[in-house]
Amino acid sequence: MNSYVNTAVGALLGTIFVLMSVSIASEGIFHSEAPEKEGFAIVAEEAPAAGGEAAPAAAVPIAQLLASADAKAGEAVFKKCQACHDATKGGPNKVGPNLFAVVDRPIAGHEGFAYSSAMKDFSKGGSEKWTFENLNKFLLAPKKDIPGTAMGFAGLTKDQDRANVILYLHTLADSPVPLPDPNAATQ
Repeated sequence: MNSYVNTAVGALLGTIFVLMSVSIASEGIFHSEAPEKEGFAIVAEEAPAAGGEAAPAAAVPIAQLLASADAKAGEAVFKKCQACHDATKGGPNKVGPNLFAVVDRPIAGHEGFAYSSAMKDFSKGGSEKWTFENLNKFLLAPKKDIPGTAMGFAGLTKDQDRANVILYLHTLADSPVPLPDPNAATQ
């Protein structure tokens, strides 16, 4: 072999030797043992059984929450919904249906919107309506209340936020339905 090939092979082997030596030395210097206890354990929620369970009912009845709700605060919270829903009279459907006069409207009953099959099944052919109670359960956790719904919103976990939004939606109608009596609520 000529001397240039010998020099190149020697340089390559020398470089590999230096890199391996540095790797072994740094492993010895910076090696850390596995901790005895994890710093933060991530617990995943178990999926409901095949039949699908509805979201647990809110602890405070919606009628009582609506008694202290604020429609102006609901309008502010509703801004989260405006990316997918319009709430003006005669307004367009977006990713979700128009929500004008949604309170007491048949579920999956807004004309011109293609609802998911889960929502159509839940509506029982339009016999179920968006009552205050149904809205409250749905807004708490949409995917748990109606498994398979196309609505990708995580939900409003705060009771007061849900009540405020529902009261705001209640005001968006030509003739709003009466609010439920907070004293008659037994839920």
